[in-house]
Amino acid sequence: MSKSYNKEYTPRLSTDGLYHPSFEHEACGVGLVANIKGRKSHSVIEQGLEVLTNLGHRGGAGADPETGDGAGVIIQMPHEFVSQKFGSAGTTVPDRGNYGLGMTFLPQDHEERANCESVVERVVEEEGQRFLGWRDVPVSPDKIGSLSARVMPLIRQFMVGRAETVKSDFEFELKLFTIRKRVEKAILGDDLSAGGYFYICSLSSRTLVYKGLIMANQLHEFYHDLADESMISSFALVHSRFSTNTLGSWKLAHPYRFIIHNGEINTLQGNINWMTAREKDFRSDALGDDVNKLTPIVTPLQSDTATLDNALEALIASGRSLEHSMMMLIPEAWGDHIQMDEKKRDFYEYHSSIMEPWDGPALVIATDGSKVCAILDRNGLRPCRYLVTKDDVLVMASETGVLN
Repeated sequence: MSKSYNKEYTPRLSTDGLYHPSFEHEACGVGLVANIKGRKSHSVIEQGLEVLTNLGHRGGAGADPETGDGAGVIIQMPHEFVSQKFGSAGTTVPDRGNYGLGMTFLPQDHEERANCESVVERVVEEEGQRFLGWRDVPVSPDKIGSLSARVMPLIRQFMVGRAETVKSDFEFELKLFTIRKRVEKAILGDDLSAGGYFYICSLSSRTLVYKGLIMANQLHEFYHDLADESMISSFALVHSRFSTNTLGSWKLAHPYRFIIHNGEINTLQGNINWMTAREKDFRSDALGDDVNKLTPIVTPLQSDTATLDNALEALIASGRSLEHSMMMLIPEAWGDHIQMDEKKRDFYEYHSSIMEPWDGPALVIATDGSKVCAILDRNGLRPCRYLVTKDDVLVMASETGVLN
């Protein structure tokens, strides 16, 4: 694909006519299937994809009815699958937890792609980790809409080996976070919204994201990996995107690195301003001066959900648990007239001095790779229905009846 083709067809998140990225909002379908005992299986992924298909009516489509606003799934790291696929390509795969996997959108142009890949490899080595190799993700562009296929990036995974000096899983996740932020800044520069095709969907030792500018019912046929029986997980978070006042983009499909979301963050600009203002006071015992590599925490000119995901990522990187971080970002109503345990009220009051609420009609489901957490905004304007079956399956979604 020539560079002129890229420039002509790549959607850019930039001001154009009446459009501005800050106006982007969503009203989507979210779903979760999980085994509450933590048992991993391929059937959990299959059930998650069934939920996604049944949420297809909540997804948007464009002038090409086969090109959607976006759909995707986030699962636990499927170690057996990864070992098989990377191993068959000649890569020596470390033990579970001792490697991170990056799911990456890359330019179709060979020269631009080679430049992006060299930056990834260089930053991994500069951060003291081991770059282990690339893998082409098998896809079927003929299974998605013509407009989506026209702007489709090249999709590849890369593997990062954990250095012996990195002793804990938390420290390794923090190192992968640092690598991703450095790569983004090196490739995209100060304008982190630019870059056309380039985007790292996930870089983690715990989770893996498959998503794109496609319809909900197309995801399992587009990504061949999702049909592989060796791909197992104890949960699957799925999302069908319907975005208002927005332009479709491969990178803006959900899930993000931690969350799926239905709704809007109405306090977004204030949240962004406060996050930016407090960056100069960031401290980290684990990172020292390297904490500056993580800024800006919030990538400019992206959707409200992507921004919320940035904030959640920063809180988890500080050592807080997933549920602790979620309660900080989206607190309950805790005023004096609300009946609430005093310890919980104290929690909300204390954290209000650290983090302002990200308010709006919102249903958010998140995962850190070991557990899942769902939360509603304080007004409950985006409902979430759930059911736990007798065989330990949790089904949760924007509506009932999503899984037969």
